[in-house]
Amino acid sequence: MPESRRRPGRPRDTSIDERALAATRELLVRRGFDATTIQAVAERSGVHASAIYRRWPSRIELIEEATFPGLSPMSVRPTGDLRRDVRRFIRAYLAAFNAPAARAAAAGLLAHHQASRRPRPPELDLRVSARPQFQDILRAAPPGSVDPAVDPDDVFDMLLGAVLARTLLLNVTTRQRPLERTVEMVLRLLRPLDGGEAAEPPSRQR
Repeated sequence: MPESRRRPGRPRDTSIDERALAATRELLVRRGFDATTIQAVAERSGVHASAIYRRWPSRIELIEEATFPGLSPMSVRPTGDLRRDVRRFIRAYLAAFNAPAARAAAAGLLAHHQASRRPRPPELDLRVSARPQFQDILRAAPPGSVDPAVDPDDVFDMLLGAVLARTLLLNVTTRQRPLERTVEMVLRLLRPLDGGEAAEPPSRQR
């Protein structure tokens, strides 16, 4: 008896994703983080709630993908010029956080993750994180321009803090810091010590 062939499944309807994500961004700006629920997104987008849940396990993942979908590859593609690449990366990162929907969602997302007791799968963070793109820039840097003992994740975390300060704290600080100052701060963190001596890796320090 010949083996039956498995019929190919229906291709994923990307228009459903786009409608749900667009409705999520609109709700965040118009009604705020707490009001942006799966049911509200379903009503505004015309996408059934069950279809949304099949794509995003909760409203948190939906909001994250709607507001922080990653940086434009063209805007942060490494060129090998470390200063230029870091500058372009920071500019694109600031633009992503300054988008109206991202500004509306950022505080709520931070509060949710701080209060959550459940461990979060790393792959969920990487879907909406610019960390891999920052690491690509460091790998493309000229030899000797980045201290091999420096942990890229530590530098990225500090950069994220600077970006959050520029965006979320804009209304409570009067300091006007040029973008180039943040670029220089990041480069100083990455730069090898004077004389070409690499610092001892953090795991070996006492």
